[in-house]
Parts: sequence; C-alpha cells; structure tokens
Amino acid sequence: MMKKGIYFLCVFLAIISCKNEDELKALSNSRQVAKDTLAISKDKIAIKTNEFAIVIHGGAGTILRENMSAEDEAAYKLKLEEAIRVGYNILKNGGSSLDAVEKTINIMEDSPLFNAGKGAVFTNAGANELDASIMDGKTLNAGASAGTRTVKNPINLAKAVMDNSPHVMLSGKGAETFAKEQGLEIVDTSYFYTESRMKSLERVKNYEKKKKADAKTAFYDATIKNSKFGTVGCAALDKNGNLAAGTSTGGMTNKKWGRIGDAPIIGAGTYANNNTCAVSSTGWGEFFIRAMVAHDISALMDYKGLTLKEAAQEVIQKKVPELGGDGGIIAVDKNGNMVMEFNTSGMYRATMNDKGELYIGIYND
Repeated sequence: MMKKGIYFLCVFLAIISCKNEDELKALSNSRQVAKDTLAISKDKIAIKTNEFAIVIHGGAGTILRENMSAEDEAAYKLKLEEAIRVGYNILKNGGSSLDAVEKTINIMEDSPLFNAGKGAVFTNAGANELDASIMDGKTLNAGASAGTRTVKNPINLAKAVMDNSPHVMLSGKGAETFAKEQGLEIVDTSYFYTESRMKSLERVKNYEKKKKADAKTAFYDATIKNSKFGTVGCAALDKNGNLAAGTSTGGMTNKKWGRIGDAPIIGAGTYANNNTCAVSSTGWGEFFIRAMVAHDISALMDYKGLTLKEAAQEVIQKKVPELGGDGGIIAVDKNGNMVMEFNTSGMYRATMNDKGELYIGIYND
C-alpha cells in the first residue's frame, strides 16, 4: 500500500512538474515577445532632435553652378540667410511657428530674386497673379489666397483668411477686397514689375511661336521647363511643439485662364500637423496637386510609420516622377528633424536648428 502511495505521489509530482514547465515556457515566451515589442517600440520612438527648428526654400528647378555668376550666387545666399534668421530669432525668443513662417516668407516676397511678391513672374497677359497659403499644425486651421494682383504680401493675406474669416481660400478681387478690409498693404500693380521677369515671359512666348511654326521639331529648353518653377516656402517648429508651414508664389510664367498651381492648395503646396510634420512644396504644380504631395508625406508618417526622410523620398523621388512631374519640398517633423528633398538639379534652401547652426544650399551636390 505504501509503495502504491509513493508511486501515485511521484506521478502527481511529475504532472505538476510538466505543467509548471509548460507555464515557464509560456512565461518565457511571453517575456521574449514583450522584450521584442519593447525593442521595436524603442526603434520607433523618435528622439527630440531640436527644441525648435526652421527650414526654407526659394524654389527648385534647373539651377546649375555653371549658369550662375558668383555675384548672383552670393546674392541668393545672403537673402536666404537674411530670411531664415528672421524666423530663427522669433523661434529662439519663444515666438510661434506661425509668426516665424509668415515673417520669414515676407523677406523673400519683398526680394526680386524669388518668384513671389516683388519677384513674381508674368502671366500670358503680362500681369502678376499671386498665390499663397499657410497652415497651423496645432489646430489644422489654414488660409489661402489665389490670383491677387495688388496685395503686397500674399502670405499675410493667407494668414488673415485663416485668422479672421470663416473660409480657407479666397481668390481674385474678392480676396483683394478682404485684404483692404483687414488693413493689409495694397500696392499698384506696377510694384511687381521686374525687367528680368518680363524678359523671361518674352523668351517663353518666342519659344512657343517657334514650336508652333515647326511642330515636328523636338523642343526643349531650360527656360520653358523653369517657367513652371519658383515659389518660396517655410516650415517651422516652435518651443511649444507647434508646427506651421507656408508657401507663396507668382505661379508659372506665361500662365493663362487664371491658372492656379499647388502653392495655395492645402495638402498639395502646404500642410502642417503637430502629430507628424510641416511641409512646403515647390515644383510643377499640376503634378503636386495630383499627388497631394504635402499631405501625402504627413500621411505616410501617420499611417505607415515612416520617418520624415523616408516619406519625403518616397513622394519626391518616386511618386511625383512616376506621374511625370518634378520639384521638391522642405519639411520639419514634430521632433525637429528637417529635410530638403528635391529631384531637380537645384533648390534654393536653408536650415537653422536650435543651436543656431546655419546651412545654405543651392545645387544638388
């Protein structure tokens, strides 16, 4: 009887032992899964790179070192530095990303070097029609204006539309009426005239005539290609973690029929979301609208977990070229990481981080 009791006890202990071993294995496996999950989570947690940051562009296109004089290169770099330092100082002193974006773009709008404001290109009718947009990443509020001819700084009008109207976009004479009511600076249309932009219009028109005269002749020229480019933009992150982006442009040289590109289109030319990034685009507007470039970069980060750099490369180096377009973007994410992605030979661009480190670039090198 005693032997039987010992036997059953041994069997019982063996069963318990097996059960505990299974539990230990399960526990061990669950711990490994948790460990692996934690490792993956750590990989996905982006470290705060900059407390605040600002990045700008002055247009992308066929910008070649051999075609630019030393004087012109120096002039562009000086203006880019002047512009970005305005925004940097606002951010450094605790100002908002929206203010930094607006004031930075003002500097470029007031310069004849860029296709925005004072340096806007001419339409087929010999007029200047300006577009702009701005977006607040904290509230997802946005404002835009299109086709204005007398508003000195279109980005100011875009911000006024965002702040002081129930609308997102106003255009043409209605937008100008609103600008006057808001007390924005109104100028005579002659203010926007620059000799270099008028000569560009004349060249494009002459090339078009040549093309029509001989439809069989293969026709290509940098002047025509770059008639689609220009634009200035800014994206910024402030000390409160708020993102903002803005874009301003004179559009496309020789544009007709009230053509509007991507610059005033929220999601195409401009987008900002505190959960992801702030983006400003420059390029062939029709393709940037079709690809919804600025929003697509944010969406890839939000839905697929891509980094800002990965998302920008996916859109600018793959999606836009596959459609047939080209251009670039500048962007900053919620952790202060900045990118300047473009698929052209150059893009006027600059960055400044919270340490005051300045980078200025023009060519694709």
